Amino acid sequence: MTDREQSHTEIGLPSSVADVVRTQAGVRRDSPALTFEGATQTYAQLDQRSSQTANALLAAGVGRGERVAILAPNSPLYFELAFAVSKIGTALVGLNWRLAAAEIEVIVADAAPTVTIVDDAVRHLLTESARAGAGRVLTIDEFAGLVDAADTRDPQTEPDPDDVVFILYTSGTTGVPKGAQLTNHNMSHSAWISGAAYGFTAASTNLVAMPLFHVGGMGYGLSAFFHGGHTVLRRDADAAGLVADIARHGVTHAFFVPAVIQTILAVDGVEDADLSSLELLVYGAAPIGEAVLRRAIAVLGCDFLQAYGMTETAGTIVTLPSAAHDPDGPRVDLLRSCGRPLPWIELRLVDPTSLVQGSATDPGLVADVPTGEVGEIWTRSAQNTPGYRNKPEATAEAITADGWLRTGDAAYADAEGYLFLFDRFKDMIVSGGENVYPAEVENVLYDHPDIAEVAVIGVPDERWGETVKAVVVVRPQRCGDGPTAGPDALAEALIDLCRSRLARYKCPTSFDFTDALPRNASGKVLKTTLRAPYWEGHDRRIS
Repeated sequence: MTDREQSHTEIGLPSSVADVVRTQAGVRRDSPALTFEGATQTYAQLDQRSSQTANALLAAGVGRGERVAILAPNSPLYFELAFAVSKIGTALVGLNWRLAAAEIEVIVADAAPTVTIVDDAVRHLLTESARAGAGRVLTIDEFAGLVDAADTRDPQTEPDPDDVVFILYTSGTTGVPKGAQLTNHNMSHSAWISGAAYGFTAASTNLVAMPLFHVGGMGYGLSAFFHGGHTVLRRDADAAGLVADIARHGVTHAFFVPAVIQTILAVDGVEDADLSSLELLVYGAAPIGEAVLRRAIAVLGCDFLQAYGMTETAGTIVTLPSAAHDPDGPRVDLLRSCGRPLPWIELRLVDPTSLVQGSATDPGLVADVPTGEVGEIWTRSAQNTPGYRNKPEATAEAITADGWLRTGDAAYADAEGYLFLFDRFKDMIVSGGENVYPAEVENVLYDHPDIAEVAVIGVPDERWGETVKAVVVVRPQRCGDGPTAGPDALAEALIDLCRSRLARYKCPTSFDFTDALPRNASGKVLKTTLRAPYWEGHDRRIS
């Protein structure tokens, strides 16, 4: 245990994911644990159902250290499986049903599950080739029959803190998805995150709508369970349904990406909905624009907290607390920050050029950047993945010999330690030898009232090698306060805005207007997809 961790031991960490439901079933037996589409399980019922699920998996031939996969939209089965696999020392693999069948095939081949459970609605995504590597394939109904018939007693397998409990495949924006392995001990830190950062208690009601095959769904989704609170699960992030559930269930906490927050604000009648129970809205994947924040504060009336983390860190490692979300305060610039590291997290910003002298596995040869200069975020804590499944080279490239995880994210820190993300280093634009970080340009563009969403990418340029392009989603007209100009006039206004605040080489030279930006399951914009058409036939990596 590190010194940073020692200061938070008073909160307590469970030894495993399984022990979370076991403990709460003992002290809050009849309290509501999980509600889905009108049906509620108490903690005692959820504990028993997860024990039946564990016994059904054992009967199906799943052994310790093996894997169970699920291909399905959100449902209680995800949480039942999460607790079940921890009870028997196996790992859960959530398959992203939003991927193409060929992409799922690659993930299944890497995961090599003993059992794969699939929802009929997405069964077509499991190709014949994928089925060959998917072990025993069961529909949700078939598996439910096995669970119903299974022994209700806890199998009492003693989980190890180092057992891999989840394998979450990265979004694949940099190529073939990698399976980040997360252990019981990695995930147990959600007790600290949800308590110290998010303020969960036994009285909390958590609304979970992010996909549970992703860390933003499963990692955050476990938050209320650690404290004996109530979790309300949704199949999807339908905005009208989210608003209705907040009012219906007295939701106190929720996690959404900024794009979802905007859809909530566009729901008819949202201003009149009873959202008074909402205490904290956690958001991530992107900063929140000042205009959106102002309206969200007025409409939702709750505190806001930005969370930065990644699959490989088992969730949040940096937060911008609610006190920093003051659009009228002296530090309005903090709205562009993702915050400061949690107390038990070590973080440094490394000069990537210093790696030329050595390698990531020889950290003595790397140099940190001075305050205010851009470097790559490196982080070290007990939340870090032990590595990627079946990819020792990728693991060695990402994790140094002394435990630092290289995130690939570019950022700088101010004198008070606030972290300002620039972008993935792979998304950096090099125009005429000058480095342009897309997020810096996007932050300026978001200040225009007609912008709903924007993504900045580099496109080919004969003179400069690359030039800056902005792909824009215009804010839909609402109550007569929508876009004030057509595309040409708006593009001109946006250029003027950028030139007033940025060096010329950073300013977009062209704009595309679209109805929506392509995003992955976590809400991050797929810049690979946006760039690809422009770079066909050109010599530049587009991954």
